[in-house]
Amino acid sequence: MPKDPRSLKNMRTSKVVSSRKFIKPSFAYLIEKKRDGGEFSQEELRYIVDSIIDEEIPDFQLSALAMSIYFSGMSAQETAILAEEMMYSGEVVDLSRLTKPKIDKYSTGGVGDKTSLVLAPLAAAAGVIIPMMNGVDEEFVISNLQKLDSIPGYNPTMDLDVFVKQLGKVGCAIAEQEGSIAPVDNMLYALRQETATIPSLPLITGSVLSRKLAQGSEGLVIDVKWGNGSFIKDVEQARQLARSITRVGRSMKRRCVALVTDMNQPLGDTVGTALEIQEAIQLLKGEGPEDLQELVLKLGMEIVRLAGVAGSTLSAKQTVQKHLKDGTALEKFKEMISAQGGDASYIDDPEQFPKAKYVRKLPAPKRGYVHTINAGMIARGVQLLATKDASKKGATWDHAVGVSEIKKVGAQVKQGEPLMMIHYNDEARLESALEYLKQAYRLAPKRPAPPELIVERVA
Repeated sequence: MPKDPRSLKNMRTSKVVSSRKFIKPSFAYLIEKKRDGGEFSQEELRYIVDSIIDEEIPDFQLSALAMSIYFSGMSAQETAILAEEMMYSGEVVDLSRLTKPKIDKYSTGGVGDKTSLVLAPLAAAAGVIIPMMNGVDEEFVISNLQKLDSIPGYNPTMDLDVFVKQLGKVGCAIAEQEGSIAPVDNMLYALRQETATIPSLPLITGSVLSRKLAQGSEGLVIDVKWGNGSFIKDVEQARQLARSITRVGRSMKRRCVALVTDMNQPLGDTVGTALEIQEAIQLLKGEGPEDLQELVLKLGMEIVRLAGVAGSTLSAKQTVQKHLKDGTALEKFKEMISAQGGDASYIDDPEQFPKAKYVRKLPAPKRGYVHTINAGMIARGVQLLATKDASKKGATWDHAVGVSEIKKVGAQVKQGEPLMMIHYNDEARLESALEYLKQAYRLAPKRPAPPELIVERVA
């Protein structure tokens, strides 16, 4: 694994055999070409990536280029080339000496989503290697790494050699993305955050594939969430992203399948950190809320089928259910926690997790049915309960706080009955959080149709 990203330039260049010498275009020309709907050549995309890693393209021109891509798009071939060039802009993890299939799972992030915490050890128990490094785009307010931080000693930071060794021994890891993985994507993502170009489908696609494939994945299962608890608010855009990633992944000769899932209410019964880890433990025992059980089952089936561990749909279902019921998935989770320095006794005895000083209900203001829930507001409320200044990097997170027993869409409630239970340690933070938690619910006199959790499968 080369240590200097620039040393991979020759690796990328050697992939192209050209009868003509490439003449470097001006950045203004490239911006204009994409602005007017033109298609970049492989040489032009390589030049763009090299210019980003060498910091030769000014931010104002890179911003203009990103905006041109946002409005004009990119073809599947362009996106595949961009993904591969960004993948080779840094280190590429070599897992070839590990004989088991390597499949990763990517999610666009959602409120109360614990599926990755369950699927990594579940798949590893089934004989699939899961090289899971979490990026900033895989969270919505509360990240999986923040949740795992509620387990004393858990260390998400590891160099790539340690990462590979753990995959060989345990079969899974949930770690912080290593900075040498797809560094051009990291640089471009930071700029996209500042230029309102995060929703660009080709840039999302290139970003996801460059990072996941650089981490050693042979295939990818994608959970594309849409709704008020996701950064993708429109279901059609979610469908388009699912099609984009699977189509471009296939053109890169990688197996990909995507599920488009509803994120217009929290997943499961809890939102927080320690509370969500305890719910993940329930799921690893084959218990827990029905919506999370359903999503874990469906995503788990996709992973074992993509890996070739199970052939038929029935076989995949039986494989997932077996490892949840016989305790092997839970044991693999404990093994992963221990391997990363965590105290696995918390998994055996969840009562050790910190508990909030106070628990109070959020009362229903009137009788009726839960008509809609704004999951994003609930996440923001929990964030305010947990930290004084979440905008500051390294802000201390109170792992004891959060919400539980969340009433879901369609539930009937009486006036004063709890819509959720609020776990808190600070009265002032509670007052700030209540402004969001109260606004999250809309009640109506008639029962609404239940939302469909899995909207579409794209393969």
